[in-house]
Amino acid sequence: MPRPLSDMLASRLSLLKPSPTLLLSSRARELKSRGIDVLDFSGGEPDFDTPDPVKQAAVKALSEGFTKYTAVGGIPDLKEAIREKFLRDQGLNFSPREIVVSNGAKHSLFELFQVLVNPGDQVLLPAPAWVSYPDQILLNQGDPVLVPCREEDGFRLDPDALVSFLTPRSKLLVLNSPNNPTGAILDKKRLERIAEIVLKNDLLVVSDEIYEKINYTSSPVPSIASLDTALRERTVIVNGVSKTYAMTGWRIGYAAGPREIMEAVDTVQSQTASNPNSIAQKAAAFAIRSGETFFAPMLEEYHKRRDWVVTAFNGIPGIRCAPPEGAFYVFPNVSGLLGRSYKGVPVQTVYELAEFFLDVARVAIVPGTPFGSPLHMRLSYAASLSSLQEGLRRLSEAVALLE
Repeated sequence: MPRPLSDMLASRLSLLKPSPTLLLSSRARELKSRGIDVLDFSGGEPDFDTPDPVKQAAVKALSEGFTKYTAVGGIPDLKEAIREKFLRDQGLNFSPREIVVSNGAKHSLFELFQVLVNPGDQVLLPAPAWVSYPDQILLNQGDPVLVPCREEDGFRLDPDALVSFLTPRSKLLVLNSPNNPTGAILDKKRLERIAEIVLKNDLLVVSDEIYEKINYTSSPVPSIASLDTALRERTVIVNGVSKTYAMTGWRIGYAAGPREIMEAVDTVQSQTASNPNSIAQKAAAFAIRSGETFFAPMLEEYHKRRDWVVTAFNGIPGIRCAPPEGAFYVFPNVSGLLGRSYKGVPVQTVYELAEFFLDVARVAIVPGTPFGSPLHMRLSYAASLSSLQEGLRRLSEAVALLE
């Protein structure tokens, strides 16, 4: 008798956990398909449309027949636009051979873990952290190590805490600033202390800067790679067009770093994805060269939404919410609601609270446990202000039902 197909799946799949954001979004969509009015604030996708001039750049590429295979790591024009962006924004000078364009920043990260992580290598993750980091590291036989960041410190990585988690197997440090889910930004002074630890302990850094432009502070978000030449040679920066230019579906991300690493990434990509979408690359080059032209109005709107949502959450008894410095998420502390009950049924965990909000308020927000905090939840305010106002009204009314 043949073995069940489930027994023939690769054992490494047992390491993976379904994305909590996608699971919640899937349940919200299922409720919507049944005609139920659900407000979904679980995803990390801008609600703005891709700017029309960016779309027209893609139409132009189509009309000119730019529909064939491209160079594995990206077309020269897009690499040049990325090079110009790094020079303009961070004073970093990368050659084309030090840049690889991929099918989204998530793809860039996975390829980096493939070329940098050996079995048993430890990858340090300041937590709360984006939920895909640990699973990507596990798939590449690495050991993700969560370094807790305290709410009292604004969820910024404490260099002393980082040192306490170092072992002889520590190899990579992943930085994400602005952070998903907390919006925390690592300032230059803190980065300089982290940089000393990186150099002293021979670490490599993967700096995920996908939310770089969604910044509500008065200073640009610093990159550890720009601190000095030694850090430039120990760091790979990951970025993309998804968040800044509302181009999530176009799937264009990129990574830039030391040539030896990026050539290895290019080789992996040549045997897996061949090349990023040709038409999307043309649109991305146009978007990146536009600078702040299309993005500035989006940032202004995000800022308004952030301020409103933070105030609204802080007006709900049992919840406290600090204003994020960047990205488009709030990460409210809901510990004051845990242990209460609804119709005699206790709500003990943020998972149960998320289910309660979805079932009773018809609002989808994500539990914080998969990000590294069992006391918080993540809400994306990449949604219209009217939707956010209705959603927070529903959440407030639902909380009032808890005993």
